[in-house]
Amino acid sequence: MTRPSAPDLLALHGVRILGFADSAAVARRFTLDPDETHEALLDAEARGWVTHTSFAGQGGWSLTASGRAEGERRLRAELADAGGVDEVQDVHRAFIPLNARVQRACTDWQLRPRAGDRLAENDHTDARWDTAVLDELEDVASALTTLARRLGTVLARLDGYDARFTAALENARAGDTAWVDRTDVDSCHRVWFELHEDLIATLGLERGVGA
Repeated sequence: MTRPSAPDLLALHGVRILGFADSAAVARRFTLDPDETHEALLDAEARGWVTHTSFAGQGGWSLTASGRAEGERRLRAELADAGGVDEVQDVHRAFIPLNARVQRACTDWQLRPRAGDRLAENDHTDARWDTAVLDELEDVASALTTLARRLGTVLARLDGYDARFTAALENARAGDTAWVDRTDVDSCHRVWFELHEDLIATLGLERGVGA
């Protein structure tokens, strides 16, 4: 049976996954109660695990080094208690080659080489080029469905990445180019980035070679 995570852990983990976000966004990420999430983040702030900053008229939470360590400690304990270490490690190994494909696809979505300019911006006027990128992401989405279901049988918080990725891809196929690589919508790139961060946080890894 899939294991649910404690709300205070989800609040702390949500800050890591989102990078910088206000209490409402953290609550939405894991469908938490907004008021309880805000209180959990205030408690985390008192413990030195998160810090709240404001700039350009917007404020949000970010993780401290001690908060990152505390989050990884709790995630590691949660995964061990759920008996899912081997399963998540195996999913992560399958994720690595898919990650390289998504990175290449996003690059191809942003750039379309032309004679004399290998770094020419993709203006999305070449339907064949864009369709090839979307087809590649469609193939990745099929593989992701299997991986996400495996993750969801271990921890409830790891479920749903495939549905979000597919929804973003459908929006892109409908003609909205933002849904492939923009970071201000729940795009394919954003969903994939969050999944990557979720996996390495859960397993206590660092981004880089082999992770």
